[in-house]
Amino acid sequence: MNLSLDAFLMSTGIVALAEIGDKTQLLAFMLAARFRRPWPIILGILVATLANHAFAGAVGTWITNVLGRDVLRWVLGLSFLGMAVWTLIPDKLDQDELATPKLGVLGTTIVAFFLAEMGDKTQVATVALAAQYDAFVAVVGGTTLGMMIANVPAVVAGDRIAKRMPVRLVHGVAAVLFAVLGVAALTGIGLD
Repeated sequence: MNLSLDAFLMSTGIVALAEIGDKTQLLAFMLAARFRRPWPIILGILVATLANHAFAGAVGTWITNVLGRDVLRWVLGLSFLGMAVWTLIPDKLDQDELATPKLGVLGTTIVAFFLAEMGDKTQVATVALAAQYDAFVAVVGGTTLGMMIANVPAVVAGDRIAKRMPVRLVHGVAAVLFAVLGVAALTGIGLD
């Protein structure tokens, strides 16, 4: 497989898994319950994620151009290992992260999702993946698709999915993927 396809598939899978039970997925559940209008919520999630992950991907790409190979290897390796641990810590959603309804369903979703995603594990993962693969479009496309894979069902099916999702298992799989990426980066695999 080529590097861009690898970057796209890894980014999609790892973010889709990491997003299960994440605070932005909890936000998707809350928005769906509050507004009961799935299409503007889904569009808002897409817009906010594209903006947020494009910024994160740009930072990751910039990092690859600023740091030397050895420093980059250690930063990425330790970042991915940190993400593995962080993925195992359950998220909680603060009520104040839900913007005021004066913005309408679409505006509220865009603002709330963009702000909730700032500094979130999937944003940090996007930075690290963009630095690891040096494939901006593939990583941003993949992480955005991963967010949509996790959040669209949350908006559409809501509580029916939440009650059946083995969140701990999914987080465990995501943590293993992050750990594998961390070890690969520390050993220099994938940086050449």
